Amino acid sequence: MGPHPAVAAIRLAVRRVLHDILTELTTEQTTEQTTEHSGDRTPLPPSAPLVLVACSGGADSIALASALSFEAPKLGVRAGGITVDHGLQSGSDLRAQDVVLRLRGLGLAPVESVAVSVGRAGGPEAAARDARYAALDAAAERHGASAVLLGHTRDDQAETVLLGLARGSGIRSLSGMAAVSGAGGRYRRPFLHVDRQTARKACMVQSLPVWDDPHNVDPAYTRSRLRHEGLPALEKALGRGVIEALARTARLSRDDADALDSWASQAETSVRDDTGLLECAKLYALPSAVRRRVLRRAAIDAGAPAGSLFARHIEEVDRLITGWRGQGAINLPGRVVAQRQGGRLVIRQG
Repeated sequence: MGPHPAVAAIRLAVRRVLHDILTELTTEQTTEQTTEHSGDRTPLPPSAPLVLVACSGGADSIALASALSFEAPKLGVRAGGITVDHGLQSGSDLRAQDVVLRLRGLGLAPVESVAVSVGRAGGPEAAARDARYAALDAAAERHGASAVLLGHTRDDQAETVLLGLARGSGIRSLSGMAAVSGAGGRYRRPFLHVDRQTARKACMVQSLPVWDDPHNVDPAYTRSRLRHEGLPALEKALGRGVIEALARTARLSRDDADALDSWASQAETSVRDDTGLLECAKLYALPSAVRRRVLRRAAIDAGAPAGSLFARHIEEVDRLITGWRGQGAINLPGRVVAQRQGGRLVIRQG
């Protein structure tokens, strides 16, 4: 008799991602390790590729850790775990140590807890996220990990799409979270096609204790309000299937956004003169979606922080091309200035 369907689903999702990682690790040494250790539980050599799981102790990440601990040895992959202590709740250090014990109990190694200091830039959720990813990046470098697995589910993806829609930042915001992201494709999200309930069920049938973060039900946080008020209201009004439809929207939007980004990258060189300045007439001839991507990239290259550069900024710069009436320079984040001079668009730090 096979595993419970929920357990089978999470293991299959992780197995596929591990296969992708191993395919990318094309060195002869990795191939030999994978062949030698496939299908057994013998100790793996330190030279075997290491995949870490980022684990908060919640159902999604515990389910992910359990699936990784089961699948990794069969493929000749070492499995480790990292938990990040944000220090935002009383007793968070003890809770992090408990997660470490759970991960070790699953057979993961290395396992460690990393304490971070959360700032205030961008709001509490963004600040915690920035601190967390910085810690995960450092841990991956420290341990020489080939990848870090994240437990975001299809439900998380749906929430991300709705948050992007509320910001009105365009199709890239509707793309949600990428299955592969980070420097060199470090971060992998195996559960983007798995719903949150499946992950929780997998923990229950395996008798794995989980921790429910009180922040996830705190209405002070935007995502919490969306999860417990917004999405249920949408499902009540539109019927079941909203979450799956939003996740599908993310996949389709990402394909479109990637294609437009590629087009913009190719077009950028064709709209510059011999000195490297952007020619307004050639920019005007581009489709607006492509042109605005070129403008955004130019602003970022000039020093504008990507996280502070919003759609309204790019729209103002775009009017220097499409609605030229002699207007003055446009001030952008990062002390970057965009202005039209003699048929050229000059974007530089002022």
